[in-house]
Amino acid sequence: MSVSPQLYPPIAEHGVIGDLQTAALVSTDGDIDWWCTPRFDSPSLFASLLDHDRGGTCRLAVDREAVPGAEVKQLYLPDTAIVVTRFLAPGGVAEIIDFMTPDTSAVPSDRHRITRVARVVRGSMPFVLECRPRFDYGRAPHRLSLLDERTALLHGPEEDLCLQTTDPVVLRPDGQDVTARFTLDAGRTAIVVLTTQPTGSPTPAPPREHDTLETFDACRDFWYEWLARSDYAGRWQQIVHRSAITLKLLTYHPTGAPIAAATMGLPEQVGGERNWDYRYTWIRDGSLSVHALLGLGFEEEALAFRGWVRDRVKEAQDSEGEPLQIMYRIDGDPLLSEEVLPHWEGYRGSAPVRAGNAAADQLQLDIYGEAAYAFTTGGGDIGTLEGWQAFSRLVDWLTEHWDRPDEGIWETRGGRQDFTYSRLMCWVAFDRAVRIARTYARPADLDPWEDARDAILRQVVQRGWSAERKAFTQHYATDVLDASLLLMPKVGFLSPTDPAWLSTLDAMDHELVSDSLVYRYDPAASPDGLRGSEGTFNLCSFLYVESLARAGRVQQARYAFDKMLTYANHVGLYAEEIGPSGEQLGNFPQAFTHLALIDAALALDEELDRRRG
Repeated sequence: MSVSPQLYPPIAEHGVIGDLQTAALVSTDGDIDWWCTPRFDSPSLFASLLDHDRGGTCRLAVDREAVPGAEVKQLYLPDTAIVVTRFLAPGGVAEIIDFMTPDTSAVPSDRHRITRVARVVRGSMPFVLECRPRFDYGRAPHRLSLLDERTALLHGPEEDLCLQTTDPVVLRPDGQDVTARFTLDAGRTAIVVLTTQPTGSPTPAPPREHDTLETFDACRDFWYEWLARSDYAGRWQQIVHRSAITLKLLTYHPTGAPIAAATMGLPEQVGGERNWDYRYTWIRDGSLSVHALLGLGFEEEALAFRGWVRDRVKEAQDSEGEPLQIMYRIDGDPLLSEEVLPHWEGYRGSAPVRAGNAAADQLQLDIYGEAAYAFTTGGGDIGTLEGWQAFSRLVDWLTEHWDRPDEGIWETRGGRQDFTYSRLMCWVAFDRAVRIARTYARPADLDPWEDARDAILRQVVQRGWSAERKAFTQHYATDVLDASLLLMPKVGFLSPTDPAWLSTLDAMDHELVSDSLVYRYDPAASPDGLRGSEGTFNLCSFLYVESLARAGRVQQARYAFDKMLTYANHVGLYAEEIGPSGEQLGNFPQAFTHLALIDAALALDEELDRRRG
């Protein structure tokens, strides 16, 4: 089957909107080509980004057939998650405003709404509306009920999509889908509202311009008020605040659990098989996000995730085998069975498309250190006595189980090794547990914890260090380097100016860094069980910036940081990787990248201020 790349917009050509329980991607073509409801990790309703014909989409845009030369510009309303897509042509200027009102209730909602507003600023412009949902990853048929010329119900197996419009939009059936064409003159507005709700629910009240304006104001004001809690006043305020908003958008408010990315299946190499589902909560990613959010002053979000981790730790005391998984669903459900969607061709032919994530069953010992890191960043306590008791039992268990091969941080499928990063984070688990016990006078049998902590340090220094490379290596049986070890000074294992660390940083410069962009590792030298290659990893590029800054190489760090900022898309968002031509690859937007950007900016600000004064 041949695939036409022209049918798929570049991954970077999107803004993201959300209501803190779901998120949608809006392309510069005016398409909503990704939306899952009623949760981030639910089956998709719109997914033409993964299969143009069978994925489903909602297009609201200037009619390109009638206005073929229209220039498009997309932006965020500053300091908000409201996307504005502008169409500029000799005959007029039009824009589409897309937003979802954040839901801050503690209870998950089964009703979600996207508001799309078409308006003309100058002249007269023709528009096209197409609503073509494809329920359950495109596997479930739907049925159209056209209630009147401005209201359509598209019935899926478990939920309905209600499409409502205002004058002059007149809906017409197109099979079981619905379309419309209309023209607006300067000063005129048309409203399109998409509401998902359980099958059989009452039809929402029709949209009115006054009500929509109030909804818009509420959405805008929410983001203004939320961002006002930031105490960041550094040199890169705009991009740092955009990253903070993105992290907030990717957090499931009812549980406080952040997802790794809004999407699944977007490739690390176009046409390749490295296509994963990132709509879940990783212990690792969320723990590092605590550090970033606290650095900006967002204590509420950090505390919410600590509570989520605490619940997983408490549950671990009743488990058999490994107490913690590396990832969970956003409600804490540990079941993430992976399936292939064979009926989808994948983004530009990147198959297989996977839903779920089999890596949840991997052994990754670093997560115990990251769970401890979540509680100690910013001087945090483990919380209640019950929480401490559950956590201390986890650490007791780790004293007997830390010295084992595992799959490592990057979830490779090439077999278990004695990964240096895994040992490093086990050291963090014991180090932070001892600190908590001593600082807060918590009951604990400290001798075994301290013995394990010291044994790990000695082992890493002896077996994780390559005298030939003068660097710490990926695992004990290789001389290959790994960018995950950029976290060594960040977690306090080594001083950022320790000669052994500076030597490792120099070796990474030579092997993993390409014009300030950083590869995770070299899969040719360290096979990971997968075909193909990947781009540079944005998380690692920002960790590299932070490491340079802390090592005193401030000007080099600033140059690398400024170069990384040029790879952001037009609205300041990043996917997982940067490809060989500077294109964004992987799932989008990726929380890991944005939290690392925040940490890098904070580190650079601190070091530059220290040098200045």
